[in-house]
Amino acid sequence: MKKVYFTVLAIGLGILTQSGALAQDDLMSLLDEETPQEEEKKVSSTFKTLRIINAQTIETIKAKSLMFSILHRFGNVSGGGHAFFGFDNASNIRFGFDYGVTDKLIIGVGRSKVKEHIDGNLKYKLLAQTKDNKVPVSIAWYSNAGFTPMISPKNSSDEDKWTKPAHRFSYAHQLIIARKFSPAFSFEVLPTLVHRNYVTSSVNETNGAEEENDLAAIGFAGRIKFTKRISLVADYFYVFSKFRENNLDFPFYAPLGIGIEIETGGHVFHANFTNSSGLIENDYLPATSDSWLDGDIKLGFNISRVFYL
Repeated sequence: MKKVYFTVLAIGLGILTQSGALAQDDLMSLLDEETPQEEEKKVSSTFKTLRIINAQTIETIKAKSLMFSILHRFGNVSGGGHAFFGFDNASNIRFGFDYGVTDKLIIGVGRSKVKEHIDGNLKYKLLAQTKDNKVPVSIAWYSNAGFTPMISPKNSSDEDKWTKPAHRFSYAHQLIIARKFSPAFSFEVLPTLVHRNYVTSSVNETNGAEEENDLAAIGFAGRIKFTKRISLVADYFYVFSKFRENNLDFPFYAPLGIGIEIETGGHVFHANFTNSSGLIENDYLPATSDSWLDGDIKLGFNISRVFYL
């Protein structure tokens, strides 16, 4: 699996580095600020905010700034009119705060409905794309740690998970490689590793593969700008897991999200459709069980606001 993971990473780097120079955009200024000369050389606002739909973006926020975000997923639209096409059900909600320690480093905390996950995270921008194309891509590192305090119902299959506090932790790590190809088009690749301290002892009866603690994945995300304030955004993750291939007892589908991004003053709003109810990598990468082809997709929104402290 490690060979596959690093091969895909190498391919992603190759794709993103093959292009010409590009121009600066005029969106919200959330990026690095070192000296005026250095800032002028950098490509700004590859994306408008810290997330696309499910995927992280390359962006950070300025030092001493605070970003508040709300992520919401309703129920499946396949529920029909009696469930008001999913609006009657909230499949997941996450509240998050991200703080700019420096212009390159942010730390954050959040709380999700699914598994009552409390997560802490950090993102550090390692490299910034330049207009002269001497630095053709931006690169950032993202890590999070999730903790679930939930109490499993008696006689549930999850009951034995919580016998030790360590069982409640999971982690995700990403290398985010992004390029702004033009003022209207940005794209990124996200090699990802998820580790869960505890997984159930399960076997895929189709191929004999066992569930694993470590999952490697590769994500792709992009933004196409239509007007000054409206863009089309999308992200997709492929998870390398034989256990999840054609598993009849544990159905799994690759997380896919498509949405519209709207900037309204200091807010950035995403209206989206996705088959994933999870809102952190620790949830949606191991356990997306709904399929777009079956109509099991959820209307959702992401909204964020920056406060300059």
